[in-house]
Amino acid sequence: MPNCLVIEDDTETRDYLCSGLRAAGYAVQAETNGEAGNRRLQETRWDVVVLDRMLPGQVDGIGILEQMRARGDGTPVLILSALNSVDERVRGLRAGSDDYLTKPFVMSELLARVENLSRRNAWSRDATVLQVADLQLDVRTMRVTRQGTTITLQPREFRLLEYLMRHEGQIVTRTMLLEGVWEYHFDPQTNVIDVQISRLRSKIDKDFNPALIHTVRGAGYVLSAAPTYGPSSR
Repeated sequence: MPNCLVIEDDTETRDYLCSGLRAAGYAVQAETNGEAGNRRLQETRWDVVVLDRMLPGQVDGIGILEQMRARGDGTPVLILSALNSVDERVRGLRAGSDDYLTKPFVMSELLARVENLSRRNAWSRDATVLQVADLQLDVRTMRVTRQGTTITLQPREFRLLEYLMRHEGQIVTRTMLLEGVWEYHFDPQTNVIDVQISRLRSKIDKDFNPALIHTVRGAGYVLSAAPTYGPSSR
């Protein structure tokens, strides 16, 4: 079931969107303003985002989109907007949106566009060869190289690296790692994640530049060649 985040402040439009998307088989969560939407984007992995262009508060739809792309979040985004000029559509696309649909809209068209974006994202997640900067991971052969040098990983280290690479640029929380790599659906109060991240760093980052695995204090970890989390994030 594809995971969809709706960020829309208008109650009637938001309810209409959520109802239509759920009827089409999406797992839907909704936020009503830019600040809350931005937090939710960093807490959870999404298959597709439906984003209102004009939102109340300090962060509008374009601001959210720019922040997503700046931190390397490539989640497909469909902008919904009452602004239908060519200049506004171009601005949205240049900010990093994957599609732009003006209001009022027909639900069948929105669902077709969301389905297309979700399908493209699924193909990307199913890729068998992953690459971030000069780090490459081949899922089929379980071979990892950096700058052409083969790196030997234990099976759990490999799964951890694959998970981080499939979420390139996104903050990955402790809960996400426990569920996605260790298949724990509770926190066993162990330092296993810290230990495995440390071991992985010693193999992936110690003898190479730039560092790719970063700690985001109070949030989790991120794998990125160009982090925006400050010099203390290693």
